[in-house]
Amino acid sequence: MNADVAVENTSAIALWNDPTAPVSARVDALIDAMTLEEKTAQLFGVWVGASDEGGEVAPHQHEMEEPVDLDALLPTGLGQLTRPFGTVPVDPALGALSLARTQARIAATNRFGIPALAHDECLAGFAAWGATPYPVPLSWGAAFDPALVREMAEAIGRDMRSVGVHQGLAPVLDVVRDARWGRVEETIGEDPYLVGTIGTAYVQGLESAGIVATLKHFAGYSASRAGRNLAPTSMGPRERADVLLPPFEMAIREGGARSVMNAYTDTDGVPSAADEALLTGLLRDTWDFDGTVVADYFAIAFLKTLHGVAADWADAAGTALRAGIDVELPNVKTYGAPLTEAVADGRVPEALVDRAVRRVLTQKVALGLLDPDWNPLPAALDATDEDDPSALRGRIDLDGPANRALARTLAEQAIVLLSNDGTLPLDRPRRIALIGPNADEPTAVLGCYSFPQHIGVRHPDTPLGIELPTLRETLAAEFPDTEITYARGTGVDDGDLSGLAEATRLAREADVTLVVLGDRAGLFGRGTSGEGCDVATLALPGAQQQLLDALLDVETPVVTVLLAGRPYALGRAVGESAAIVQSFFPGEEGTRAIAGVLAGRVNPSGRLPVSVPRGPGSQPGAYLGAPLAHASEVSSIDPTPAFAFGHGLSYTRFEWTDLAVEAQEAPTDGEFALSLTVCNTGERSGTEVVQLYLHDPVASVVQPVQRLIGYSRLALEPREARRLRITIPADLASFTGRDGRRVVEPGELELRLSASSADPRLTARVTLTGAERHVDHTRRLHATILQEQTT
Repeated sequence: MNADVAVENTSAIALWNDPTAPVSARVDALIDAMTLEEKTAQLFGVWVGASDEGGEVAPHQHEMEEPVDLDALLPTGLGQLTRPFGTVPVDPALGALSLARTQARIAATNRFGIPALAHDECLAGFAAWGATPYPVPLSWGAAFDPALVREMAEAIGRDMRSVGVHQGLAPVLDVVRDARWGRVEETIGEDPYLVGTIGTAYVQGLESAGIVATLKHFAGYSASRAGRNLAPTSMGPRERADVLLPPFEMAIREGGARSVMNAYTDTDGVPSAADEALLTGLLRDTWDFDGTVVADYFAIAFLKTLHGVAADWADAAGTALRAGIDVELPNVKTYGAPLTEAVADGRVPEALVDRAVRRVLTQKVALGLLDPDWNPLPAALDATDEDDPSALRGRIDLDGPANRALARTLAEQAIVLLSNDGTLPLDRPRRIALIGPNADEPTAVLGCYSFPQHIGVRHPDTPLGIELPTLRETLAAEFPDTEITYARGTGVDDGDLSGLAEATRLAREADVTLVVLGDRAGLFGRGTSGEGCDVATLALPGAQQQLLDALLDVETPVVTVLLAGRPYALGRAVGESAAIVQSFFPGEEGTRAIAGVLAGRVNPSGRLPVSVPRGPGSQPGAYLGAPLAHASEVSSIDPTPAFAFGHGLSYTRFEWTDLAVEAQEAPTDGEFALSLTVCNTGERSGTEVVQLYLHDPVASVVQPVQRLIGYSRLALEPREARRLRITIPADLASFTGRDGRRVVEPGELELRLSASSADPRLTARVTLTGAERHVDHTRRLHATILQEQTT
């Protein structure tokens, strides 16, 4: 299925097809040969669905867009194919053949043989039918394990490349500012350093597999007023610079991300899609980003329809192109005929089109899409497969044993034990009362961007394509000699109280009650968590709190288990529940991981990536706040969380001792060196997460009370100890000063070695000396933490 493409010079290979020529020369030659219509065609996508029969893709009819005529579009070329696997259920092998046939047609139809770049969602795994749904990003944050997240991302990338996809729309690097926002489950947490390090690891894994990682949403989406989706963002430039931008900066500089997606929101009246200072001034001129900027779906059209900063489609196109958006997604609306006409009549300079198409073509050349040996068939297929497509069904497995093992490991590391009076792990109870709306629901472990919850719900007659054991099933396997009685009690959000009597009766007859609460992931109000599923308060949805309180009134010990997309206030359970186990949509292996924690087969090691509120109305309530954001005597509202960022218990105990500081002072361009010993003093192996926070008591602008600047997971056997040696560059004390530049100021600091943001174990008081020092995006971003075995 090699595409034979007609070019004017048939006697020799065209320069743009010559892999020995410099990329820039190939791209320049191609742009010089293209018409305006051929150039703009590279700047938009078409939303399609792969065929489950192996035929060509079919355009997806979205309610926000008019039908697309592929026959009319393809002669001038096509920039992107939108979500060929993430639109309808399709067998992976047949979908790969469908995509390959479509790519051959695209390349054969345009003069230069340029195929489209295919992108898909991969927020918590490749969002395709039959692909592994891994834990959601909030669980990545809970694991505090960048190496494991990188491994997962590489596996996701390999699966995507195996079926012909080039670009993944992940990771989400938005820092949680208000947990009422529906998309909290898609984020990594409420701390920029945690988000940056975990997100960068994900980018590294995806890019190492040959997938173009797309950072989103740039920038400010998660800081919307009242946690509402697409609401305006009210923040100053310092909050943006010090909280929201660092994860993007890190993922570009250290992750090598090749694409960025704009945020929908406006900040102080300027929509991100129209923000030239952000998308060009900062991203490209300052950070030297040389990849593509793609529009979040319909974001360019929103400049006219939602933001009111463009008069018509051509105005929207010119505004976005000038700001720095290179590709319109998901469909063509503004970058097609409206943009072409605006260039022709002089309203938009053609140089802006050339700038964008150069970035797009540079990426396509780098992916090998213009090489003479390019073949649209992915490695998993060969030319003979076209003869009998039906024989392909089941050929490609996107949920193999290695994927599932990786998903289980991450799920186990991400489960957070919030409280425990000694009831856990369960010691062979005679009877367990299993209660709650998520106890026997297979999809309760999945986030809104998993295929079953995102697309599968619209195809109820199509099998899930993956194994999703319920917690009821995995508990039966984990406790084969225990009688497990079950009652739903109430629904996730239906408010039904008719099942409370049965639930409390079963609880009275049991040795222990497991109540399984939380969310149902969905989109735009179809769930309690997910895109467009924002909430007014952090009270448990529906009648779940009433169910929980009724069970707490019974004398049987209650273990509260949460399968959720955000943290919730748990009321009386904080003090009265025998134990609380928190998971954030832990993926297809999540219930096995939870059962393992309950039984003690797994020693919990997760730590909270977001604070768990004490009351339902205390938002915004992230730990990363200035003194005035915390409890005080002059307000009747106490935002102190029930469980702080970084908190998590274990079934063993750890002792932190022997803090040593090599020098109490260092210049503003120097570094500090600390060391401490951590010992597992318990009777079983376990993992401690050492967290390093910086407290700056006096600065020229208001600072957070503390902020995370480093962390390390330590897996220790009983009685095993390790010495941690930590080097902390002064650059980590930098912040955005009054003049808008990042500064390292002299003065006293506290370096807090903590088990959570509320649990400092050892504190080093040090001093930076010398003159103020300005730093930029090339500053050092990390402390160095080395683990040494002790005797």
